[in-house]
Amino acid sequence: MYDPTVARLTYRALLGRRRALILGALPLLLLVIAVAVRGLTGADDQTAADVLGGFALATMVPIIGVIAGTGAIGPEIDDGSVVYLLSKPIRRPAVILTKLIVAIAVTMAFSAVPTLIAGLVLNGNGQQIAVAYTVAALVASIAYAALFLLLGTVSRHAVVFGLVYALVWEALFGTLVPGARTLSIQQWALAVAHRVAGGDLVTSDVGLPTATVLLVAVTVLATWYAGQKLRSLTLAGEE
Repeated sequence: MYDPTVARLTYRALLGRRRALILGALPLLLLVIAVAVRGLTGADDQTAADVLGGFALATMVPIIGVIAGTGAIGPEIDDGSVVYLLSKPIRRPAVILTKLIVAIAVTMAFSAVPTLIAGLVLNGNGQQIAVAYTVAALVASIAYAALFLLLGTVSRHAVVFGLVYALVWEALFGTLVPGARTLSIQQWALAVAHRVAGGDLVTSDVGLPTATVLLVAVTVLATWYAGQKLRSLTLAGEE
């Protein structure tokens, strides 16, 4: 279910010079903010939680997920090269799963690692804040990559829809409408972070059992449906 050739091509597409610069911009900004905040305020647990929750998890992780998830397959569908790829003797689920693994790896590398470093800079992992938000970034990366890979499979405007979900639904409606938070990957990841950190610095509107079920369900269903859409897309191209 993992094809090295597909993985190599996907990594090359995602980590090309232009896209790599875009992927690296937000992590670099997070580290600059962390250094500046630490220099101005010193080590403070609440400030660290605010920066990691308000910028790293709420903004950086979903945007990187959009870029990696949609970029893993969207451009190939747009230019038609996916039909050539699928003409090879590779199982369709293997193509989706391979691209998902690559998208997850890229999202984790560009979001979880900078989150951990920023957390250590901000407060030296006091009250497990850095580790908690790093774990949240890791689990969120999986769900975001699967969701946005699905969007890249079903729509030519996947980036727009992904940004609407990440920045409008989660950031705006998730702040103003309490019920919307239940359908937020960010809140599901925060539930995991809350268990790691304990205390009141990291909170979530969703309980851990519910969050775990929803994270798994979204990842599995999005991956399965992306495979189904890719199969129908192949048939259409062959016809």
